[in-house]
Amino acid sequence: MDKLVSLAKRRGFVFQSSEIYGGLGSVWDYGPLGVELKKNLTERWWRSMVRERDDIEGIESAILMHPRVWEASQHVSQFTDPLVDCRQCKNRFRADDERIKGTPGEATGQCPVCGNKGTLTEPRMFNLMFKTFMGPVEDEAAQIFLRPETAQGTYVNFLNVMQAARQKMPFGIAQIGKAFRNEITPGNFIFRTREFEQMEMQFFVKPGDDEEWFEYWHERRMQWHKDLGINPDKLRYHAHGPDELAHYAKRAEDIQYEFPFGWQEYEGIHNRTDFDLSRHQEYSGKKLQVADPGSSERYVPYVVETALGVGRLFLVVLADAYREEEVEGQVRVVLGLHPSIAPIKAGVFPLVKKDGMPELARTIHADLKTRFPVFYDDGGSIGRRYRRQDEAGTPFGVTIDGETVAEHTVTVRHRDTLQQDRIAMDQLATYLTERIAG
Repeated sequence: MDKLVSLAKRRGFVFQSSEIYGGLGSVWDYGPLGVELKKNLTERWWRSMVRERDDIEGIESAILMHPRVWEASQHVSQFTDPLVDCRQCKNRFRADDERIKGTPGEATGQCPVCGNKGTLTEPRMFNLMFKTFMGPVEDEAAQIFLRPETAQGTYVNFLNVMQAARQKMPFGIAQIGKAFRNEITPGNFIFRTREFEQMEMQFFVKPGDDEEWFEYWHERRMQWHKDLGINPDKLRYHAHGPDELAHYAKRAEDIQYEFPFGWQEYEGIHNRTDFDLSRHQEYSGKKLQVADPGSSERYVPYVVETALGVGRLFLVVLADAYREEEVEGQVRVVLGLHPSIAPIKAGVFPLVKKDGMPELARTIHADLKTRFPVFYDDGGSIGRRYRRQDEAGTPFGVTIDGETVAEHTVTVRHRDTLQQDRIAMDQLATYLTERIAG
């Protein structure tokens, strides 16, 4: 993890938020390469979920919602963690923190930071939603929340989308958006943060068909991650037991990845039954039922949800792509990112800064830049330039040399195999495009 965090900052993937002021706990900024990788991941998800399907529509709901939404969803009453405080060192912990020895609130309870016994308070419940106020007066009547998930924005728009898009059951609604949780024990770099982005899809089905659709999305989502090039040996499913299920779930399974800090969940597939729509129907007074075309029956749909954290997927991709290998007696650091999601697709390098090579390299760079992200570099030895792009995950290096000037061909170096191909200049864009897409 230390190597990943160092690489992420050095190459411009992730920076700590407000770093010049000492940073803000567990809030992160995405740099030039990070924002490109993140954009590639979200676009790939959107394409597979929305653009390539006729039965899923996209929306973008607001971060601020009516306070009753969170009462209906039970976030106000149940979205809580039990916390304990140390009276001595003033640190705060989740009551189930494995580092705590003994029982909090009793003489046996030992603080994991200062080591004092009997200084931990009794557990108390803490709501994880960020509060703010709407309007000029900061009182309880004006209190609203920053959304802790995007799903509720989908549920309250269920009928709007179905009618506007002329969809029929079963169908889904997908969205990508920011969410906020006042996590008490965030950490592991960008794995658990207070501000994060979600890619969620809610698939609405007839009761009784929910198990079939759960299995469908169970298989579909795992395959999507494998198609990203993630090592299948580091992926697994974890089924929630009765004591793990959320209050709204009939069944839930997590896709887990073996991070450097162990197996952790980064996408969930949930059978939420009709809990959400029924609650919003009750609290809003608006009927959220659909008619079965085969009968006169009306019903509240069940929901099968797929929920993926963008930051967690980003970390999975980085961790899985990172490797160190020895080449000609030197250690080479490589991010073996799939070419389709790599932030930079090709580096363009004049071999030397003379004999017309820089000018020709600039021309090639300008042409390729209209098609996909490329990087021009003429600083230092060609070997050092290759290494910098290897660390950035750039799959191809294009070198312009004396032969280029004489015969209009370039050398294309492949990041993973170190193979070098000689390609005609007028075929270069097609050559690279085919391999990036592949």
